Amino acid sequence: MSARIPSLIASAALALLLHAAAWSAEPPPQPAVPSPVAPTPSAAPAAAAAEPKEAAPAAAAPASLDNRIQDLKGDVIRLNRDLLVLEEELLFPANTQVAVFVSMDVGKMFDLDSVQIKLDDKVVTNYLYTPLEVQALHRGGVQRAYLGNLKAGPHEIVAFFTGGGPHARDYKRGTTIKFDKGTDPKYIELRIKDSTGKLQPEFDVKVWQ
Repeated sequence: MSARIPSLIASAALALLLHAAAWSAEPPPQPAVPSPVAPTPSAAPAAAAAEPKEAAPAAAAPASLDNRIQDLKGDVIRLNRDLLVLEEELLFPANTQVAVFVSMDVGKMFDLDSVQIKLDDKVVTNYLYTPLEVQALHRGGVQRAYLGNLKAGPHEIVAFFTGGGPHARDYKRGTTIKFDKGTDPKYIELRIKDSTGKLQPEFDVKVWQ
């Protein structure tokens, strides 16, 4: 067995020498060099036209981002609206809630400046109007001037309107109404109207049932 070892070593060495000789005889692989291609006049416009197509995905990304931002803004607006509604329901439950609104019908004989609202001899609102707000009332808008809580039972509202009356004179008029508050919400509308027969403004109160 020991006599065969040198022969095995010699055979392995010979095989290694033959493999090394064969490997060295093969020429080393040469890197592929692309053959030069002369640019043609038609190739340049084609390449230029292809550039905007490659930039299209980059332009689409900001557009999709803007859409996501707009969607998030819409979600925030809806969330704020729901929170405001929930806040009102918590602060002003239906069984104690009372709301007072101001409206104006035509209003050519009265230029509204301010309104003061008293509830059970307590001033709850002093509001000074801007010209834009008065224009909104002329176009049919309704302003919520007061929102609060009242216990069930009899109550009284007194409203004072100040502004310019006929012949550009200062004008102040008040109106009063007594009402009963039950377990349902109470909505009261203070209305400013023109009286063509009297040629002066009129002020009345309507309680919505």
